[in-house]
Amino acid sequence: MVRVLDHIDRHLDDSLDLQVLSGIAAFSKYHFHRQFTAVFGLTVHRYVQLARLKRATHRLAHAPGSSVTDVALEAGYDAPDAFARAFRQRFGQAPSAFRAAPDWAALDEAFSTFHQARSQLVPIFSPGDVTICELPSTTVASMTHIGEPATIAATVARFIAWRQANGLTDPDLPIYGIFPTDTRVTPPAEFRMQICVATDRAIAANDDGVEAATIPGGRVAALRVLGTATEDLEPAALFLYRDWLPGSGEEPRDFPLYCERKTFFPLVPAHEAITDLFLPLR
Repeated sequence: MVRVLDHIDRHLDDSLDLQVLSGIAAFSKYHFHRQFTAVFGLTVHRYVQLARLKRATHRLAHAPGSSVTDVALEAGYDAPDAFARAFRQRFGQAPSAFRAAPDWAALDEAFSTFHQARSQLVPIFSPGDVTICELPSTTVASMTHIGEPATIAATVARFIAWRQANGLTDPDLPIYGIFPTDTRVTPPAEFRMQICVATDRAIAANDDGVEAATIPGGRVAALRVLGTATEDLEPAALFLYRDWLPGSGEEPRDFPLYCERKTFFPLVPAHEAITDLFLPLR
C-alpha cells in the first residue's frame, strides 16, 4: 500500500486506474479498493483527487506564472469552471481568491483526511543513516513563524514573496528551517519556527519581519530525509533524539535542531524533495 502512495505521488498526471494500482500493490483488483479504504480511511479515487488538489493549491499560491486554467487541467479537470466549483466547495474560496489571499487554516482542515492517510508513510531509519560531520557557520536572512503549525504555509508564502522582491531567488541558495520549539510539548499559539535563506547581503529594515541571523558552525549529526517524509520531519527528529542519541555517546550543544532543504517543496514535486536534518553536537 505504501508503494501505491509513492506511485501516485510520481504519476499524478497519469490515469491511475484500478488495474494499475492494484497491480503495484500486488493485490487482487476485486479486493484492492476495500483494502485501500480500510488502510487509509478514504477511497483510492478520493485520495488521488485530494493529491491533485493539494498540488493545485501550492501551484496557485507559489507559482504565479501558472494560470488557473493550467492548474485546473493539471488537477485533472476538463474545464476551469468545474475546477473552480470543486475548489470552492472544498476550500470555501474560489481559486483566484485563494491565490490572492490563501486561507491556510481552512486548507489544513480540508486536507485532514489526506494528511491522516499520508501519516502511514512513516520512514524507517537506522543508526547507519546518521553521519557526524563539521559544518561552517552560515549567515542567513530569517523570518520567524509564530503560531499554529497549520499556518506555516502562509509564512512560507510571505518569505518566498520577500525573497522574490529582494532578488534572492537563485535555486542554488541553501534554504534552512530552525526549530526552537517542539510541536508535541509547545501550545500551538506559542509554536515557533525560523525560515531562512543563506545570504551574506545586509538585510535592510523591512515590514516583513525578515532579519539577519547566523547558523553557527560546528559538529552535527546529519540525517537525510527523502521524498514525501519531508512534509513532516517529526519521525526523523524522534529517531535522532529517542533512538540514535542515547547510544551515540554524543551530547547536544546549545542550538536548536535545524534542517536544510536541498530541494524546496512546494516549488518541486513532493517525491523529489530532499531534506538534511541536523542535530548540533558538542
